[in-house]
Amino acid sequence: MVQVDLLDRASLRAAFDGCDGVIHTASPMHDTPVRTSRARISSLLARRGESSSLLVNSCCLQEEIIDPVITGTRNVVEVAADAGVRRVVLSSTIGTMYMDPHRDPDAPLDESCWSDLEYCKNTENWYCYAKTIAEQSAWETARARGLDLVVVIPVVVLGELLQPGMNTSTKHILKYLTGEAKTYVNKSHAYVHVKDAAEAHVRVLEAPEARGRYVCAERTLHRGELCRILAELFPEYPIPTRCSDEMNPPKKGYKFTNQPLKDLGVKFTPVHEYLHEAVKSLEEKGFLKNISNTGVLHKQSSPPQKPPLLVLTSKL
Repeated sequence: MVQVDLLDRASLRAAFDGCDGVIHTASPMHDTPVRTSRARISSLLARRGESSSLLVNSCCLQEEIIDPVITGTRNVVEVAADAGVRRVVLSSTIGTMYMDPHRDPDAPLDESCWSDLEYCKNTENWYCYAKTIAEQSAWETARARGLDLVVVIPVVVLGELLQPGMNTSTKHILKYLTGEAKTYVNKSHAYVHVKDAAEAHVRVLEAPEARGRYVCAERTLHRGELCRILAELFPEYPIPTRCSDEMNPPKKGYKFTNQPLKDLGVKFTPVHEYLHEAVKSLEEKGFLKNISNTGVLHKQSSPPQKPPLLVLTSKL
């Protein structure tokens, strides 16, 4: 095992020496904003030849995300090409596909779908903005250098926490368990087990026929359905039962298919299982107090198999 700095090409060269394949998953993703001056933001945008007249909120994540994501990815792809690596697998994000206000919501996402950069900037989705530029640049560099590049596009990744700290994906459900959130928002997201996401990267690295971009998702859930499943599995927690938007119908999630990954041998874990693993991991690591002494006890170490959900759910 070697330690590398994505912004240090020398460390990447040392790590890639003699490698046949590289899987690039490292990327900063923060939930807590940092103070970034507008002058600094304008400088970062102007460096890429973009308009610096956009006024943005001074509290944003751009300074911590844009340079490491874009430059780090470019360094990985270019150094891998220099080292004669056979294939690079890039871990992208669904945020590079669906952030487009003009996209037909009834049309499934496919390889041709890209997020709109101006829309990402205007809505201050700097992570999606940076990852979109990074992936597009990776494809351009790979084509120019003759490098075999394959991309895995994960959605919200849940399951057992392998690291000691909290991550953004797991914070996604934590607030519904602690009582911090009294209602759930009117949104839909796609989810996948962390082990399935990891397996997908290995599968596309090893499969000679793997090409292009692979959406890595098990299913789409409206946030209300997510909360209902959590309440079924862990009824002792104060999980919200009301939507913050009771005036409008439930918002549908984007459509896509995971069949290409299934064709490579990935068998996706059902949502009840990885939500159960995620919550038990939060308890074990001390992020969530186990309050099962209220009288409701877990009688099974793993959740029972459930039939496909019919309400607000699209099984992929």
